[in-house]
Amino acid sequence: MTVSPDPPALDFKPSRRVLLQVGAAFGGGLLVGFLAPAEAAAPGGSGFAPNAFIRIDRDGKVTLIMPQVEMGQGTYTSISMILAEELDADWAKVTTAHAPPSDALYANPVLGLQATGNSNSVRAWWKPLRKAGAGTRAVLVQAAAAGWNVAPGELRTESGEVIHDATGRRIGYGALTGRAAGLKPPADPPIKDPKDFRLIGKPLKRLDTPEKVNGQAKYGIDAMPPGVKFATVAHSPVFGGKVAHVDDSQAKLLPGVRQVVVLDDLVAVVGDHMWAAKQGLDALNITWDEGPNASVNTALVRERLVAASTRPGVVAKSVGDVAKSLSQDAIEVTYDVPFLAHAPMEPMNCTVHVTPSSCEVWVGIQVMSRAQATAAQVTGLPLDKVTVHNHLLGGGFGRRLEHDMVTKAVRIAQHVDGPVKVVWTREEDIQHDVYRPAWHDRLSARLDGGKIVGWKHVITGSSVLARWLPAAFVGGKDFDAVDSAADMPYDIPNFHVEHVREEPPGVPTGFWRGVGPAHNVFVIESFVDELAHKAGKDPVQFRLDNLDKQPRLKAALKLAAEKSGWGSPLPSGVGRGVAVQPSFASWIATVAEVGVDPDGEVKLRRLVCVVDCGIAVNPDTVKAQLQGGLIFGLTAGLFGHVTIERGRVQQSNFHDYRMLRIDETPPIDVYVIPSGEAPGGIGEAGTVAAFPALANAIFAATGKRLRSLPVDRDILAGRKTA
Repeated sequence: MTVSPDPPALDFKPSRRVLLQVGAAFGGGLLVGFLAPAEAAAPGGSGFAPNAFIRIDRDGKVTLIMPQVEMGQGTYTSISMILAEELDADWAKVTTAHAPPSDALYANPVLGLQATGNSNSVRAWWKPLRKAGAGTRAVLVQAAAAGWNVAPGELRTESGEVIHDATGRRIGYGALTGRAAGLKPPADPPIKDPKDFRLIGKPLKRLDTPEKVNGQAKYGIDAMPPGVKFATVAHSPVFGGKVAHVDDSQAKLLPGVRQVVVLDDLVAVVGDHMWAAKQGLDALNITWDEGPNASVNTALVRERLVAASTRPGVVAKSVGDVAKSLSQDAIEVTYDVPFLAHAPMEPMNCTVHVTPSSCEVWVGIQVMSRAQATAAQVTGLPLDKVTVHNHLLGGGFGRRLEHDMVTKAVRIAQHVDGPVKVVWTREEDIQHDVYRPAWHDRLSARLDGGKIVGWKHVITGSSVLARWLPAAFVGGKDFDAVDSAADMPYDIPNFHVEHVREEPPGVPTGFWRGVGPAHNVFVIESFVDELAHKAGKDPVQFRLDNLDKQPRLKAALKLAAEKSGWGSPLPSGVGRGVAVQPSFASWIATVAEVGVDPDGEVKLRRLVCVVDCGIAVNPDTVKAQLQGGLIFGLTAGLFGHVTIERGRVQQSNFHDYRMLRIDETPPIDVYVIPSGEAPGGIGEAGTVAAFPALANAIFAATGKRLRSLPVDRDILAGRKTA
């Protein structure tokens, strides 16, 4: 069975005290049964807190502490459903709270730190949180049994109550908190059989929707501590540049401008409100020392990638005799994808208040504990003197897996008396991102009777993992760079994948929604489509013929073909393209239908996406995430590229870093295959599917194969050759 790999287990050695608190969660063990410190499990509250994830107040309200962050993906609702299901909570009395920063209590069991990414919030926490809920339920049953002097086995739970059917007695969880607080949860409580689920599998309404609709939801940018001032920043326009000189005389004359903070690599203007700060920034006369990267451009980056691709790389997987298999009749191609920005709707921001003895941070971020750690490092304060308030994220897409906005905001706040909210303009956000890497791929394959019998894939680009999580970058192997390539689903007897690490000069690279698979699946599924046409085979049938050991993926593909009307007649200039992927432990097949006009413009007509993601905790969330991911990927495939000239990013706002608009968005039909398997990941899977399905549909409509992105309309219109 092929699935996207999770990060390898880290060599993390917590103290014995931490082990007693979290029950070896880093190794995938159980959290339930280990009492978390009261201040962590129930900050500022009272009642029953048997572990780090559940608090039950005396009035029966159940607060679920969220170890992951909510950035629009529905995680708070899905995780709450997992906990509430095993707890048998009354869903109407369930509320959520952000977890404080703590790797000891809230580290993602797969990643080994408190982080939200890799589409693994549900799949990583599926078993630990079920155990946490079941353990809490068991304690409540024990408490009721002791009070009624009956055996626990005579009792059952439902909707926040313990029930004794023999006598008709029932008692709410809130009334049991006092007695339950003195009991120890079982080490390995039994969890429900899926047939007994009451919440999981239902399309429940999201818990965060009402406050987002009525405006009460608080994002990082909404933080308003008393006395807060506003600041906005200017970084060097060239990567790695420094401040040489600042003339702030005109800025200081503007009403509302309070001060100008000059650091070695950035300048910030502090004002009474954002408009004053921005006007002040515009009035500055800054001279920059551009440094060594002033001559970097897109052409140079690609030249270096192409040259590097001929070097030996680190082998991710090799089976059979690839050299012999490809020694004759090999089909060889190259593919390229560009740098991409994240461009979340909420630009980078962070509010900070630094005093001689404390630091307080308000932010929406995917790495809570790293936010706390960087604030402590910058200020020199002990970790327990740094408080971090997490908020909803107005989009993350991997950008908020970085903590640079926190580091810079704390550095600025050290020069400001009182709290200061640092907000990046859209231009600063796009031109000083941590970009999706540009990649260059060399592929070779050989066909024999409609079967792929040889395959070689050389992936050349930077290693995000080496910088972001060095402990997982072992022996030069970057599991993300080869994700969905080394474990591609096709049954090929002679197979070889390697990664050549080549870092772009000066350009920072990071995780971007879809991470490795977003690039690899585009390349692989586009090339597989080429091979299908070389073999004279229908693209769907060709894939089915080469997926001998993938029953879940084949089932998804067959259903996608059926629901999309695959093979039915289409007008001239219209085509369908198909792509499959076993990414993030979910099996997905996607069909795109597009039209291309004589001027090379692409009209998206329809998308059909079929997924087997195991147990769909909330089917509505699964569908919404696939739809959103497809739109995100289609946007990048049609328009997305970051280009560099003289060390500067050329794009600056949504006029030249285009988004797909409402009237350009096609109908997107999502079908979820019922399954009893453990949940897979969904948040990034739609993004991954979009690129190859789009490119293959364009080929079907025009006969023109695009081996680079974004879509080049001049090629489609015949104004230039590929």
